[in-house]
Amino acid sequence: MRIAFFSSQPYDRLYFDEANTSRGHELHYFEPRLTAATSPLAAGFPAVCAFVNDRLDREVLTALAAGGTRVIALRSAGFNHVDLPAALDLGLNVVRVPAYSPYAVAEHTVALILTLNRKIYRAYARVREGNFALDGLIGFDLHGRTAGIVGTGKIGALVARILSGFGCRLVGHDLSPNPGCVALGMDYLTLDELWSQSDIVTLHAPLTPGTHHLVHAQAIERMRRGVMLINTSRGGLVDTRAVIDGLKTGHIGFLGLDVYEEEEHLFFRDRSASVIQDDVFARLLTFPNVVITAHQGFFTREALAAIAETTLENVSAYERGEPSGNEVVPPPA
Repeated sequence: MRIAFFSSQPYDRLYFDEANTSRGHELHYFEPRLTAATSPLAAGFPAVCAFVNDRLDREVLTALAAGGTRVIALRSAGFNHVDLPAALDLGLNVVRVPAYSPYAVAEHTVALILTLNRKIYRAYARVREGNFALDGLIGFDLHGRTAGIVGTGKIGALVARILSGFGCRLVGHDLSPNPGCVALGMDYLTLDELWSQSDIVTLHAPLTPGTHHLVHAQAIERMRRGVMLINTSRGGLVDTRAVIDGLKTGHIGFLGLDVYEEEEHLFFRDRSASVIQDDVFARLLTFPNVVITAHQGFFTREALAAIAETTLENVSAYERGEPSGNEVVPPPA
């Protein structure tokens, strides 16, 4: 099947070409994001492969369907950027990669915690400049601290397991408690209880209308002063302006982000020679206690290989007229 890839990067070609050797699909890679303006590139392609920052609203989906597209293959787990009711109306099948390497994101989460706590980024820069002083680099023991994990699915549960190894007390919040987390000694709390008891808050919930801006001004006020806030899940879970206010007052002591609500206009491109037009993001970069990575939590060899294999198998299953088990449909009305 002919597949049009949008937002493609060199590593996409490497892993998808390798996964395709046993399948024989015709892969075409386009660097631009999928938008209404770039959707004509997909004309004549029965399958379109999209990433997290591609636009898949009704306008774009209508254009794709008119051009002959029948299946949207997401090379990601998240699908909140897809207008699923529109896809259903247009007869478009949407498939995703529900899990690739939860270890990758969980390990990156803990890497952010350690980097912020022990000021690794500042220490690295100092030593490179010949400055071996330790002032300003003091951290705290993770042992005995309370880690609040919001969302205890595969990734959140792995974060819990890793932090348990450091000797953290674990508290969590989820609609369905994870037996594995309970076995680690996790106490499940209400969100208000979790905010108020946690030294570290790390977010691993999906982005839904109910979780949009889960971390807002009132939630931050309930958190412990100096709290460490980590988000490696979805940018929209956090009200960034409220977080900036929390950083300015010192209520938030550390912030680690691998996602950002408006990241589609920033991430996955080299913008080092450009002026960042997003004033909110630019403000975040001014804080010395903020570490931001550009949505690289998933970025391991194992995860990229799994994403390519599952994505192409999803398309192959559609071509055979068989369910892949990874179809995405709108929730019941």
